[in-house]
Amino acid sequence: MSGAINYVSCGLLWVGLLAKLPDLIRHRSDLSQRAINAVLAFASLCFLFGAPPSVGMINRISGVPNLAAPLTYVSITAYSASLLILIACWRGGPAVRRTTRRWMGGYAAVLAGISALFALGRTPQERRTDFDTYYATTPWIAEMVVLYLVAHLTAGTVSALWSLRWAFEAEVRERPWLRASLLTIGTGTVITAGYSVSKLIAVVARWSGRDWPVLATSVPSACAGLGALLTVAGVLLPMAGYHFSAWRDFLRLASLDAALDPVLRDRALRVERPCSPFLWGTWRRSTILNGLHAIETLFDTRLFDEVHDAELTRTGDRERAVSAAWAATIAAAAQRSTQPLLEPAGAATRLSHPRDSEALVLIADALKRSGRATRAIAPVAGGAGPARPRV
Repeated sequence: MSGAINYVSCGLLWVGLLAKLPDLIRHRSDLSQRAINAVLAFASLCFLFGAPPSVGMINRISGVPNLAAPLTYVSITAYSASLLILIACWRGGPAVRRTTRRWMGGYAAVLAGISALFALGRTPQERRTDFDTYYATTPWIAEMVVLYLVAHLTAGTVSALWSLRWAFEAEVRERPWLRASLLTIGTGTVITAGYSVSKLIAVVARWSGRDWPVLATSVPSACAGLGALLTVAGVLLPMAGYHFSAWRDFLRLASLDAALDPVLRDRALRVERPCSPFLWGTWRRSTILNGLHAIETLFDTRLFDEVHDAELTRTGDRERAVSAAWAATIAAAAQRSTQPLLEPAGAATRLSHPRDSEALVLIADALKRSGRATRAIAPVAGGAGPARPRV
């Protein structure tokens, strides 16, 4: 892989790391947050240290021939271990801490082994792209190469098995962003395993006197680059999905926000929108809940029932009927809030308005869909009496 591609990949990973750092600062004790940031950090170091120009610069500045090799191997090993720990944290369970401690202990020993074996061996000739096979028969260095490749292959295999098996379990099928993340990570780790497999084959070939440069350089570089980018993309997918869902809700809740705008302005309940676009979804949902709480005594239970029954008869869809009924009831209550002399509607039986985002989005869709809620406001002016609510 060329140095330019390495540096671009490294830069993109740093952007992802900067995006995740605020979460790490807010949740320092959360092991999964630390693991996500470790995956991004070590993956970026793999690309940075593995670029041929970086290899030459590290060796020249340090004065140690091929020092970049163990640094790259340590980064690859730490990245593999971090990914394993992250998947274990996402999965959770009573044994998660014991499992993560074992993996951390095992890979800490591997890191120490890589450092010790490099110190014991001799690598006087600088090799920027084929260090593994060039020194495959050198005492101590050969063992170091095999150690890091086996550790990398083990972590990649376990990560692939864990993520792909979990992705097809029933509990994940209803969480599309997590499932997409696990499938992407699984695919990435399978491809990344090609890095260590091809390198191991090339090293074994050198032991028997053969030289297979394609398996030593070209294939591993392609597998490492594509696999790492897919894996990191999978790690970031849940965060991207969360922000995408928040933005989608922000846009879809606009009609409900507009319906409640007179209430929010009249009672000074609308707070200033935050500067960060990532918080706009939460801001709009909180604003809507403030407005709903302010007019909950004005919800007309009879109107709710009438619209619910009419919509259910028309469509046969109970969820849609409930959303349409809430849309009409909220719109009517918002209008009643401008008429302070009227008695609260449905005082004998109170409706408890929805609070979860999905229900609020469905109500907003119902408001926008056909204007049914607006047309339903007219009968309310006289103050409808209480009726049995459906919630």
